[in-house]
Amino acid sequence: MSQQINQKKTVKKLRIDKILSHMGYGTRSEIKKAVKNGYVTVNGKLIKDSGMQVDPYEDLIEIDGETVKYREFIYLMLHKPPGVISATEDVREETVIDLLDPEYALFQPFPVGRLDKDTEGLLILTNDGQLSHNLLSPKKHVPKTYEAIVSGEIGEKEIHAFQQGVTLDDGYTTKPAVLEIISVDSGEEGDTSRVLVTIHEGKFHQVKRMFEAVQSKVLYLKRISMGALQLDPLLPIGSYRELTEEELNILTGTDLAK
Repeated sequence: MSQQINQKKTVKKLRIDKILSHMGYGTRSEIKKAVKNGYVTVNGKLIKDSGMQVDPYEDLIEIDGETVKYREFIYLMLHKPPGVISATEDVREETVIDLLDPEYALFQPFPVGRLDKDTEGLLILTNDGQLSHNLLSPKKHVPKTYEAIVSGEIGEKEIHAFQQGVTLDDGYTTKPAVLEIISVDSGEEGDTSRVLVTIHEGKFHQVKRMFEAVQSKVLYLKRISMGALQLDPLLPIGSYRELTEEELNILTGTDLAK
């Protein structure tokens, strides 16, 4: 995993038991017992009150000799594999949260937006609700770029249609999208086209429905960017890592479309 980035400080003081439980050191009752038995120190001094208020960023907190490095939020880049759903829990399907190690799962992160079950690619996981809201807000118009393999030969006609906005099966007309052709390949089962498509909204199954509107079908779909944030090409499918400082700055910047 990558090096921990600096955390934005949104809290002043918190109860010691809340801090330790948040960081996965046990339940409130288990931490209360640890404090009572003399396992917890703050700034080198034993404490006796698990409800003691401390500054998690400034005070030195140790439990059983281990320094507690507090952070409120986590930010992960996941290369989502197909067959996994973009949800926090499901009784039947494997979710993106099931892919995380316990040290990250304890922060109760959630996916920022969603990718269809059979779609792979870039997915951000975080427990920062404000960041998620900013990225998903329709007012932000954060562009999302996908690589796709679609049926048929895609050409200027389809590029123009996407530029104008296409009408989906429910009558909704999409905002203008950018369609780029990478290659057109011929095979035994007919022509296929490899393309890039950039959209600025996130309707249900939008990319698939846009191609259906121009009499094509998506055979493979992968999200490669969200705003200026690119999927790490070295991140294996099904793997994840923490965002770097630079990547987080991209997501929290005022102009995500750069």
